Order: sequence, then structure tokens, then C-alpha cells
Amino acid sequence: MAEIERESMEYDVVIVGAGPAGLSAAIRLKQLDPDLNVVVLEKGSEVGAHILSGAVLDPVGLNALIPDWKQRGAPLNVPVEKDNFLMLGAGGSVRIPNFPMPPLMSNHGNYIVSMANVCRWMAEQAEALGVEIFPGMSCSEIVWGEDGRVAGVVAGEFGLQKDRTPGPNYEPGMELLGKYVFLAEGARGSLSKQVIEKFELGHGKDVQKYGLGMKEIWEVKPENHRLGTVTHTMGWPLGGNAGGGSFIYHIENNQIFIGFVVHLNYANPYLYPYMEFQRFKHHPKIAQLLEGGKRIAYGARAISEGGWQSIPKMVFPGGALLGCSAGLLNVPRIKGNHNAMLSGKAAAEAAHAAIKAGRAGDELASYETDVRSGPIAKDLKRVRNVKPLWSKMGLVASLTLGGFDMWVANLTGWNPLGTLSHGKTDAAATEPADQHAVIEYPKPDGVLSFDRLTNVSFSATHHEEDEPCHLLLADPDLPISVTLPKYAEPAQRYCPAGVYEVLRDEDGSNPRFQINAQNCVHCKTCDIKDPLQNITWTTPQGGDGPNYPNM
Repeated sequence: MAEIERESMEYDVVIVGAGPAGLSAAIRLKQLDPDLNVVVLEKGSEVGAHILSGAVLDPVGLNALIPDWKQRGAPLNVPVEKDNFLMLGAGGSVRIPNFPMPPLMSNHGNYIVSMANVCRWMAEQAEALGVEIFPGMSCSEIVWGEDGRVAGVVAGEFGLQKDRTPGPNYEPGMELLGKYVFLAEGARGSLSKQVIEKFELGHGKDVQKYGLGMKEIWEVKPENHRLGTVTHTMGWPLGGNAGGGSFIYHIENNQIFIGFVVHLNYANPYLYPYMEFQRFKHHPKIAQLLEGGKRIAYGARAISEGGWQSIPKMVFPGGALLGCSAGLLNVPRIKGNHNAMLSGKAAAEAAHAAIKAGRAGDELASYETDVRSGPIAKDLKRVRNVKPLWSKMGLVASLTLGGFDMWVANLTGWNPLGTLSHGKTDAAATEPADQHAVIEYPKPDGVLSFDRLTNVSFSATHHEEDEPCHLLLADPDLPISVTLPKYAEPAQRYCPAGVYEVLRDEDGSNPRFQINAQNCVHCKTCDIKDPLQNITWTTPQGGDGPNYPNM
């Protein structure tokens, strides 16, 4: 294909991603200097379309950014009234009392929210300050400066055909250039992944760890609804097969957010995270809650779980990583949105100071310092050993030793266990299939549990039929020649949207690997968990993917 000529636009700061981190950065930049030219590029069809989170929001980030958010009508309408922690067995449950837990685990003062709607509100605040926000604009490439820095991004390329040649309605997109570029793409962002690799930002840091979060919104019977109640569970059905657990949050309108997180460092390739979620809903306690209700939405997203020791260097020539692009989730609290907001605010302040001093395209060292010594560091350092303990020694050790470590750190600022390592990547944690037994899952009943394709229809996912496949195989032969015989091709199971299939003839012969890219909900699990790291997730054209209403 001939060299594509693109028009370019110049900004002070270009922000990729209209999530809590990117929007916080945009708002703070315009608060500091209304004359700065700031643009936010969002691949979803609208702001919030690709936002999926639990979510119980700690308002500390919002307090720092917009102190009068209540007067401005922020959609934080349901304060947490009750906190429950349950250990599930196959037929019953035991409540874990709240008093042994460190204060940081309390949800008092937090709010049950739809982060999609919080981001929509934040976008309104940003636009009122003069921020330009362009939804439906996938950022497909980085624009590199002659000196090797990140100089901008390519956004808005439309109309490529399946063979990646321009179609009749091809639009080449534009180069949006900035003095600084902020990558706020969420966990395992495609541009962030490139930048981390090119500048070796992970050098000397622990590997990043991930979980797969799946979520449904249910409308339940009024007598089953408890507004403001937060419940987390551990144990069944995962048992010793994987780390993880559930969340159940009672929001307005007799609705609940019910979700399930599976840590992606599981060993058995026969594990089927989506079916673990569906099986969970048949637990007597959960089934009783959902009885007579109806599911109204579904989605899934990978989350960064490595914590303090896995945060890469966050700055590079020309820009910075924000929020979950850097991995700022607090695993035991199951919260990262507050740190995403704080990181956006800190990055904005660093960029504003640099631009005011006449700088551009360098490293924003003061941002890195802020994250590693300020409130984000305080939040993440105290809990840094919970995840590695869980991964290496199981749930009980995580609760006891991890709880002890958190308590001491909470009281003194010192972690008696030091900083434990995570060890392997999630991909490398996958073991050969012949070392494990097949896990049999009950068939979904269509009432409490659903097959993947039916549930994907409740995510309003759409991709143009004629566009190139955005899921790239480094070697198209590996899924059948290696991954299938050695690992029973786990892509068939780890994908929560049924994107990957192994098709065979009627007699079971002639296996073929099929990618149903139109089902993709942009969770990135394949990019993370594939044992050979043969799959790369890239952005489809803008506006494609899920269209979450109020996830």
C-alpha cells in the first residue's frame, strides 16, 4: 500500500481514552490554564460505551479534582449502607466479620456507581471547560518524532477492507500531535503495550498480573432489593482452581450489579471463566436473590492486578501512562477508579508546569515522583503483598498473612513481608492440558445462567463486517499445531465473548481455528492469557465494539 498522506492537527496535550484517568487529566489541564488546547480521543461510539467497572467508587479522586461535584450533579447517588463479605461453599455461606479487616477495606463513605455514567458526566464538565472530545475515534498508531519521542497518534482511520487495503469509502484519519501524549486506555491498552516495550518501561519491575471481570446488570424483585448494600464473595465455585470472587452491588431502580472476577494466572487450561460466573449464580444464596428477576446487560473487561511492584515506569519521551494503563488497581479493595483520577490530575499538573516552562516532548519526571510518593503510593504500598500471596499460597494465606501485612502497614506504613514477587506472567502460568483434568460445567438454564452468545447480545456489540480482523495472530498455524495439542486451545474458554472456536468436520477431523471478531467486547484477555503470546489485540475502527448503557 502506498504511503498514506494525512492531515495533522496540533494540540498542547493529546489524551487517548475518555475513562476516569483521561477525563481527569483533561479537566485539570483546563482548570490550570483555560488557554491550553486539549483533545480527548475515545474509541467507543460515545463516552462511556466501553467503560465497565464494578463499581464502588472512593470519592477521594473526585474530591481532589472537582470538590463541588455534589452541587454539579455528579451521578453518585447511592452511598454504601452495608458491607458484606461471604465465604461460599457449594451449598451455603459463612459471613466474614468486618471488624478484623483493616480500615482501608471499609466502604463507609464510598458510593455505588455506574462508571460509564460518571464518565459521561465528567465529559460534560470537561467540554464546559473547553476540552475537545471526539468519540468514535480509535487511535490506531503512534506518531513518532524524528528524535524517537511519542509525538502524537493517528486517529479516525475508516474504511479499510478485510485485506487491509483502502475501500471505496476510505478515510485515512488524522495525525493529532501534542507537546505531550497521555495514554489512558485502561488495562493492556494497545498503544501503551507498544510504548512499554519500546522504551523498556517495565525494566526492573515485576510482571503485570491481570484478572478477567465479567458483569451483568439485573433488575430484581423489590423484596429482594437492598439499596446501598455491597456484598463480596470468595471460595465456591472456583475453589483451588483459580483465584477470584464476586461482587453484588444494589443500585437504584431495583437493579443490582452482579459480577465475577477470575485471576488469569490459573494453571488448568480447561478452566472456563465465563462458565464459572454462570455457575456462581446457581448458588442457593445468589439464586434466591435473582429469582424472578431479569438480566438486562452484560459485559467483560480485563483488569490490572499487579499493584505496586508491577507499575512500570510511567513516563516516556513525549508522554505518560495514566490509570490502568499503568496498573493502579488496589486488588483487595477492588478499586482503581480513584487512583485513575488522581493519576490524571497529577499528570496534568506535571504537563502544565512543563508547558509553562517552555518544554515539550520530554519526560514528565514530576508526574512519576507524584505517583510514587503521593496518595496513590500510600494506597497501593499497603496492600502490595495480598495478590502474590493469593497467587502462590492460596486464599487462606492471602486472608491471614495478607491481612496481617495490611494491618501493620496501615498502622505503621511498613510492610513486614517486604515486597513479594508475582513470579510468572499469566500466560506462562498456563500448564499443559495433560497435567489437568477436564472441568465439566452444567449447561446454562436460560433463566439464571446464559450461553455466551446470548449474553454478548446484551452488550450491544457491533463491528463492521467488511473491516479487517483486529485480532492478529503472529503465526496463524500455532493454534492448531501447538496450542490445541499441548493446551487444548484455551482461547475457546478464556474468551468471555465466544470469539475463538476450534471447528471440526462431522467425524471430528480437520480442526480449524476460527476468529469471530464481530463478538469481541474488547476485554483484551486473549492478548494476556494466550500461552504462546500469539494473539495481539488491536483497535478496530472507531465506534465499534460494545455499547454499554450504564456499566
